[in-house]
This record gives sequence, C-alpha cells and structure tokens, in this order.
Amino acid sequence: MSGKPQRGLGKGLGALLGDNSDLSMLRKPVGYVNKDVVGAKEPVDTSDILRIPVEMIEPNPFQPRLSFDQQALNELAESIRTFGLIQPITVRKKGEGKYQIISGERRFKACRIAGMEMVPAYIRDANDQGMLEMAIVENIQRENLDPIEVAMSYQRLIEECSLTQEQMADRVGKKRASVTNYLRLLRLPAKVQHDLKVGLLSVGHAKVLLGIEDQVLQEELCDLVIKNDLSVRQLEERIRKAASTEEKPQPKKQDLPNEYYRVLEHIGKYFSNDISMKRSANGKGTMTIKFDSDEEMARFLKALDDTNL
Repeated sequence: MSGKPQRGLGKGLGALLGDNSDLSMLRKPVGYVNKDVVGAKEPVDTSDILRIPVEMIEPNPFQPRLSFDQQALNELAESIRTFGLIQPITVRKKGEGKYQIISGERRFKACRIAGMEMVPAYIRDANDQGMLEMAIVENIQRENLDPIEVAMSYQRLIEECSLTQEQMADRVGKKRASVTNYLRLLRLPAKVQHDLKVGLLSVGHAKVLLGIEDQVLQEELCDLVIKNDLSVRQLEERIRKAASTEEKPQPKKQDLPNEYYRVLEHIGKYFSNDISMKRSANGKGTMTIKFDSDEEMARFLKALDDTNL
C-alpha cells in the first residue's frame, strides 16, 4: 500500500526476515462463510452478523463524507480480496429487502470493487439504543470471540452507543487499560489483523508488533513469527538483537593540521606510505606505522642518524 513509512530498524532486522513467500497458503480470506444469508433467519440480536447481497444495501443519505480517494479504495479492495473483510459494516433495515448503511460505507464501496456479492454486516435496530448496548455487551462476554471480534465490539460501543472508553470498561467489567489495548489491535495492518483473527498470531505477539510504527515491518515480523513458530519472548529478542546490531553513527573525523600531513609524508616514504594518524578535537591522537621488513626499519633509523634527530 502507498504512503507507508520508511523502515525504522534497517538492515539488522531485514537480515532476520528471510523469504516468507510460502506463507500465503496459510492465509485464506475471512469471508464469514459460516454466517447465514439475510432472510434465511431473523437475527438473534443486534450483535449477530449476517451476509447481505450487495444489491440490497444502499448508502446513507446523511453520510457526512462525500468523496472517497479512489486509489485508497482500490488498495482496500485488494486487501479485501486477499484477507477478506475483517470488520463487517453496520446497517439498519429500511423496508422489505432493503438495508441502509450506518457505518462502513468506505468498506462497502471497496467490497463492490473487489467483486464481493455478499457483504457481512451487523443489522442494527437504530431506534433502540439500550437494547443495542445490551446486545453488544452480551456478545463481548461470549467465550469464543477472537481478539479482533472483541476489539470490534468495543469500537461499536464507542461509535454507535456514544460511550467513552471509561464508560465502556465499566459496562464490560474490564480495566480501561485492557479495553485500550484491544482497541489498539484495530490499528494493525489488515494482514496482521487477519492472522490474529484466525489464530495464526497471539495477542501477545500483536502487542509487540504495535511497538513498531512501520506497517511493512509489522507485516514481515508477523510472517517471521508464523514461519518460525516464534514465542512472544523470542520475537522480542529478535527485535532487540536487530536494533543492537544497527550501524552506530561514527564520530566525526577531525581534520589534521597541515604540519601533521607533512609528518605523514616525510615518514611515510620510508614505509611505503603505510602510515596513518588519528587526532581528536583536543589534540590527542595516535600514529600507526606498518612495516614489511627489518630493512624498512633500518632505512628509517639510518635517515634519523643522518639528520641527527
């Protein structure tokens, strides 16, 4: 995808990644194929996901966002083709066989570009706020939710029920820090969210990856974990090792005064110019002379005697 930041750890980490091209076979798009098609049954509650044919979905006329970047939509569509739609849209029923988008119009447009015939969606009864909140909270308390489903449920409470993180934490009986950590998972790239959702990656691994700003590196490290079956501790160690082996900035060289170059020139001619000198800012330094034979040293000693030095 375009606009990704430049890598932050450089060659040290790149050397650890290796070729992860064979992992594509492990990633099958999340399509919610186990969910019923709308109309096949009534939703159990407003936290249930059903698949809706695209022709039954219409945009929200009150959508404040009037323009969508086409390139960004195409990139999202490509991500959906590869990983599926990770986060379902939310709609409300508008009549027999019609549903109106409440949130997720950008995702819906990208699904159409990707050629999807069915779009997974939450069906919300828009005029019953209390029931919606209760349904989402009950959904969170189920034991078989994956981490992304939990994070999406928290996000819905914020967006659709107008709750703060603190209020939401009270509703679900969790510490605010725990809620915040789950919400942060939705910042990860689609590839990483996919792998977390289907169990290829753990929440512990995801937390480590969130400490890296570069999304390209997040994706490649995710591949590394899966390919090498790394534990969370091993992943942290790899990142630490990579960071510690990065090239450290070299101290700025101090220019030598002209008379120092004269010393190098005069003495160097006795040793095939294999002579070097380093000087710090305070004038201290070292001079190194390399010689190939006793004869070279003898010629130098004779020159010293001849000049009475």
